[in-house]
Amino acid sequence: MSKRNKKTKNHKRNEITKGIFTVLEKEPNKSFNYKQIAAKIGITDAQDRNTLIKRLTQLKEKKRIQEVDRGNYKVLEDTKTYHEGVVDITGKGNAYIIIDGMDSDVFVPYNKLNKAFHKDKVKVFVHPKRGSKKLEGDIVEVIERFKSTFVGIVDMQKSFAFVRPTDFRMYTDIFVSQDKLKGAKDGDKVIVELLEWPDGVDSPYGKITEVLGKPGEHDTEIHSILAEYGLPYEFPVEVQRFADSLDTSIKEEEIRKRRDMRDVLTFTIDPKDAKDFDDALSFSILENGNYEIGIHIADVSHYLQENTILDDEAYDRATSVYLVDRVVPMLPEVLSNNACSLRPNEEKYTFSAVFEIDDNAIIRNQWFGRTVINSNERFAYEEAQYIIETGKGNIPKEVSIREDAYTVDEQVVEATLTMDRLAKIMREKRMKQGAISFDKVEVRFNLNDNNEPVGVYFKEAKDANKLIEEFMLLANRKVAEFIGKQKPKKTFVYRVHDDPDEDKLMALNGIVSRFGHKLDFKDKRSISASLNKLLEDVKGQKEQNLVDTLAIRSMNKAIYTVDNIGHYGLAFDYYTHFTSPIRRYPDVMVHRLLQHYLNGGNSVKADKFEEKCKHSSDMEGLAANAERDSIKYMQIKFMQDHQDEEFVGVISGVTEWGIYVEIIENKCEGMVRTRDIKGDYYIFDEKQYAIVGERTKKTYQLGDEVVVMVKNTDLIKRHLDFSLIGKRE
Repeated sequence: MSKRNKKTKNHKRNEITKGIFTVLEKEPNKSFNYKQIAAKIGITDAQDRNTLIKRLTQLKEKKRIQEVDRGNYKVLEDTKTYHEGVVDITGKGNAYIIIDGMDSDVFVPYNKLNKAFHKDKVKVFVHPKRGSKKLEGDIVEVIERFKSTFVGIVDMQKSFAFVRPTDFRMYTDIFVSQDKLKGAKDGDKVIVELLEWPDGVDSPYGKITEVLGKPGEHDTEIHSILAEYGLPYEFPVEVQRFADSLDTSIKEEEIRKRRDMRDVLTFTIDPKDAKDFDDALSFSILENGNYEIGIHIADVSHYLQENTILDDEAYDRATSVYLVDRVVPMLPEVLSNNACSLRPNEEKYTFSAVFEIDDNAIIRNQWFGRTVINSNERFAYEEAQYIIETGKGNIPKEVSIREDAYTVDEQVVEATLTMDRLAKIMREKRMKQGAISFDKVEVRFNLNDNNEPVGVYFKEAKDANKLIEEFMLLANRKVAEFIGKQKPKKTFVYRVHDDPDEDKLMALNGIVSRFGHKLDFKDKRSISASLNKLLEDVKGQKEQNLVDTLAIRSMNKAIYTVDNIGHYGLAFDYYTHFTSPIRRYPDVMVHRLLQHYLNGGNSVKADKFEEKCKHSSDMEGLAANAERDSIKYMQIKFMQDHQDEEFVGVISGVTEWGIYVEIIENKCEGMVRTRDIKGDYYIFDEKQYAIVGERTKKTYQLGDEVVVMVKNTDLIKRHLDFSLIGKRE
C-alpha cells in the first residue's frame, strides 16, 4: 500500500472514530447499534460501514466504549476522559485547552480542532500522547462560540469574496456570497459575522455587517481594535434618544431627601484633559480639631434606573474604554460629561463617604449616603502638585490649566496640604501592612490635530495623584467593610485579588537575581516587603520597566465577585469599587446595593450578582486588551518616522522565534527574529531566558541592552520588526 493510500485510510478511520464518540457522547444515556451510528454520521459506503463495525469492536476491547447488549454501544459510565474547557490557540495554529481543576493544559494539534476557534468553550476527548506521558486532546464538540464576529480584509473573487481575518489565531478565511457583501470592495477592512460552517466545507459562511474602511487609515484601525474585542464605538440611536430625554435638572424635593453639603469647601483634582469628573473631595475642620473629609462620587444610579435600555447598554459595556486618542464611554455624554460630571459651581447629586479623621489619619467616625454638593474649584494634578511642593497658592501660567496665572484661596491650599499629609500617613500604614507599590510608568503620546503621534512622554504618579488615590482607596475599603462585616451576611460586590502564585514568584526571583536583586519567601509579609524593595531599587535603572512588568505578571488578576477573599495587592481584608460609577458598572451595582442596605433591605440573591461580576471582569479584560493594542498601534505609527535611526533597548522577552526589545527612550517594543540575527544559528534556552549561538556561544538574554534599528512597521497587523545591530558595549 502506498504512503498516500495508507494516510487516506488512517484519516478515514480517525473520522469514523470521531463520529462514533460524537454520537455516543451527545446522548450518553442511550445505546446505539452500528446502523444507527452509520446513519447519524452519514456512512452509506459498504467499506466504511465495515470499518465502523471493526472500530466499534476495537474500542470496546480497549475499554473506550461499552457494549450494553449484543451490538448496542454507549459511552463508558466513567466519562472522565471527556472534559469541557476553553481553547487557547497558539501562533503556530495548534491549541491548548484550559480545563478547570486540571494541573496542565491539554495540547490539541491543529488537525484536531474540529472547527473550534480561540476562546471557544469546547468538549475535548483527553488521552495520553503516543509515546509520552503528556496529555493530548481531540475536540469533539464546540459547546459555545466565544464570538461570532471577526475583523478581516476582503479578498474579492468574481461572484463572491473571502474575508481573511486579521487575528493570527483565526486559522480560516470566511466565505461571503455576493448578496452578503454590504457594498464592501476588494481590500476593505470589514466586520464579518459567522453564520454557519457546514460539514465537508473548507471555509465557514458569513456576512459582512460593517465596512470599517481602508487598512492603515487611522479611524479604520482604531475602530478595528474595538471591533476585534466586540466593543462598540457609538451608542445605538434608541439608547442615545433615551439618554437625551432624561430630566437631569436638580429638584428641590430631591435635595430634601439628601444630606446638603453645598456650603462645604469642595474641589476636584483630575488630569488636565479630563472631561468627566466623577469624584470630589470636601474638607472642613471640626470643633474638636479633627477633620471632616468627604469623598463625593457622582450619583449615577439616580439617573441610571434598572430595567431600562440605558441600563442594559451600560451593563453590556460594563466599562469605559480608554484608547490613545479617544474615550469610548460606558454612558452617553449627557450623563458622563454633563449631569454626572462634578463640574465647578454647579449643584450635583452625589453618593458620599464622609469621615471624621484625626491628626494621625485615624478614622473616628464615618457616614455613607446620598448628598448634594457644589464644587468650588477644579484642579489639574499639576496644579495640586505645585501647591504640595511649594505650599503656595499662586499657580504660575506654565502650570495653570486656565489661560493665565491665578491665585488659589488660602482655605484650598490648607485643605490640599492637610489631605496630602494625611494621605502620606495612610499610604505608609498600607505599605507596612503588606501592600504592594506598583507605580509602573505609563506611556502617553503627544498627538497633532490629525491624531499623528509627534512625541512620547511618560506619566508618573506624584504626590497629587497619590493624595486622590489614598482617599479613593479609603472610601472603597470602608464601604466594603461597612457591608461585609454586617450580620447576617449580605450579598455585596467585592474587588478581590488573590495571593500570588508561588511558582510565578520563584520564576520572577530567578530573573531579577540576574540584576542582583532577590525576594524573601519567609512569609506573606516578607514577600510583600521584598517585592516593594525590588520595585524601589529598580527605579531609574535600565531594568525598571522590565521588572515592573514581570512583577505585575507574577500577580493574579483582580476580579469582581460576591465571594470576599480580600485584596492581596492593597493588603485590605475588604475592598470594593465605589468611586467611579461613570466609567465602571460594578460601582453602579455597589451604589445600588449600599442604598438598598442603608434602607434596611434584605440580602439580595448572590447568583444573580456573581454572574454580573463575572461579566464585568470579562469586559474589563477586553477593554484592557483594546487599550494595549491602541498603544501598540500608536507606537508603530510613531516609529514609522524613525526608520533610519539606531536605538538602545532592553531585551524584554525571549521566545523560540525571536527576542522582544523595548526601546529605553520611548518604551516602543518590537521583535528581532532569530532567523535574521547574523553570524550564527541561535537556539532558545528556556531556563536562561536567552538565545545562545550554536557555534560562538554568544548569548542574548532577558534584560541585556542591545542596539536596534527599525526593519519593518505593519500598522494593519500591529507588528514592529527590528534589525539587531548588536549588544551595547
